[in-house]
Amino acid sequence: MRSGSSSASGSKACREKMRRDKLNDRHVLFLELGSILEPGRSSKVDKAVILVDAARMVTQLRDEAQKLRESNESLQEKINELKAEKNELRDEKQRLKTEKDNLERQVKALGSQPGFIPQAPAIPTPFSTPSQVVGGKLVPFVGYPGVSMWQFLPPAAVDTSQDHMLRPPVA
Repeated sequence: MRSGSSSASGSKACREKMRRDKLNDRHVLFLELGSILEPGRSSKVDKAVILVDAARMVTQLRDEAQKLRESNESLQEKINELKAEKNELRDEKQRLKTEKDNLERQVKALGSQPGFIPQAPAIPTPFSTPSQVVGGKLVPFVGYPGVSMWQFLPPAAVDTSQDHMLRPPVA
């Protein structure tokens, strides 16, 4: 009977030892957690202080993770917008290149076509030389015999300061 009660008490002592070891392990974990949270802190800190610091740290990390998620989402949106803009620019570049090629083909085709009106023979004309200014604004030049053509000069090349004296208004 004693052997049965001693085995029962041995198991009770064994269970108690396991319980104490478990508590000591938890205490060691709290101390490690405290040293991780604040490395310079002394090892004799209350468990409640360690838990408060751990809760504060977890909350801080959650907030930081949320900010990083939001930042990531905004950056993804910007990336998508920039990709869309890049595609639009690529399409516009292709369209402009096609338009440029078409214009170059048209210029080349115009350059290779013979002129419709033959060159004028050297005949003396009653008009002055092509570069002479007549009337201050228009320059006659002879394009073809007997046909005068008027070429417009840009406003910067024409002096209109004496127009009121040269050509008085008609009433």
